[in-house]
Amino acid sequence: MNALESLRISLRNIREHKLRSALTTLGVIIGVAAVITFVTLGASLQADIVQTVAGGNAATLYVSAQSEGNTGLPDLGGGGETVFTEHDVNGIRSLRGVEAAVPQSGIAASSVEYDNSTVSRQWVTVTSPSYFDVRNQEFVAGGAFQSGQREVVLNRPAAQMFAAGNVSVGDTITITRAANGEPLNATVVGIVEPTEQSALGIQEGPQPEIYAPTDPFYQRTVFSPSANENQRVYGRILVLAKSTQQVDAVQGRVYTYLGEQSDARQLKRRGYTFKVTTQDELVAQVRQVSNTFTAYITGIALISLVVGSIGIANIMLVSVTERTREIGIMKAVGAQNSDVLQLFLLEAVLLGVFGSTVGALVGLGGGYVAAQLIGLPLAVRFEWLGIAVVVGLVVGALAGLYPAWDASRTDPIDALRYE
Repeated sequence: MNALESLRISLRNIREHKLRSALTTLGVIIGVAAVITFVTLGASLQADIVQTVAGGNAATLYVSAQSEGNTGLPDLGGGGETVFTEHDVNGIRSLRGVEAAVPQSGIAASSVEYDNSTVSRQWVTVTSPSYFDVRNQEFVAGGAFQSGQREVVLNRPAAQMFAAGNVSVGDTITITRAANGEPLNATVVGIVEPTEQSALGIQEGPQPEIYAPTDPFYQRTVFSPSANENQRVYGRILVLAKSTQQVDAVQGRVYTYLGEQSDARQLKRRGYTFKVTTQDELVAQVRQVSNTFTAYITGIALISLVVGSIGIANIMLVSVTERTREIGIMKAVGAQNSDVLQLFLLEAVLLGVFGSTVGALVGLGGGYVAAQLIGLPLAVRFEWLGIAVVVGLVVGALAGLYPAWDASRTDPIDALRYE
């Protein structure tokens, strides 16, 4: 019996038992659909996080001092140990290949008030005016603040967080320091789009952000061994390389400077190390975390495929019993054991392929709906659609192998007597 004839007979048997065939493949459909849904959702989440972390600026480096035990993602919220002086900022700014270097720290505000409307517990990022160029942040209105002026920049969520209404460029807000309760009036000079980054670089939705110049808002100082005077001290330095081609070279020069000439090497505590993280490294770490999460969820979904394969094996064994006389007739007219084996194995493989194909389409739709509900951009890993079909082939072959072998060993005399 040739392969085409086996295919025709297998398709005919599947069509004659539509409901049974549909229920047989249901386990495979659910398993593959779950896998494709989670893979699609994971890819969409990863694409959104990578886009958020990279921010369209591949030439940016993040300098921090972090605990040696911190093996996770770098702190993008300006955390780490506060050890970088003005001397260090100027020293890194003067390195070859560096376009700009800006400090970043923060102050805690017990409240922020606008037009008699108060929002409690806000974090104010203090930095220099070129911060927005380094971070490649887009201004919706206005522009950057000036050093030495009581001016601030808000992101869009911060401008919309007051019950009294949206803050506009030119309005005045009052920031009350948590440390001493001192109120500071500041003029809003710019509104930017949110970066949507949490402290670990993982998106948590747009968060209100207030940006202010270090002078006059930030007064934390430390004695600089190099300058022999008290200077402001910061928790992080953002470095912009002159081009993406120079990022690796700049990273090496910054490490060398920190280890040989910086104040920070003397100010940091034991157990803390310098980290100069590039966008590529951030993206790689984000992808690693995302892939681990996706693999874990996908592994759970694969259990459904095991259940589906058991369903196919069970139904194929029932089919062998039901078609005992048919097998006897086939052998009586000259069919070989290999022909019977081929027929039943092909039928099992077809059920697996049908189930995986339908499951892939259902999973793709499920991934799209889930991404839309969460608000993520759809990202499809098309290679998994091909993998789904291959999985169907393997599941069908493994599930149908024993039933097909059992059918091929049926004695034709006993089969013809079977009632």
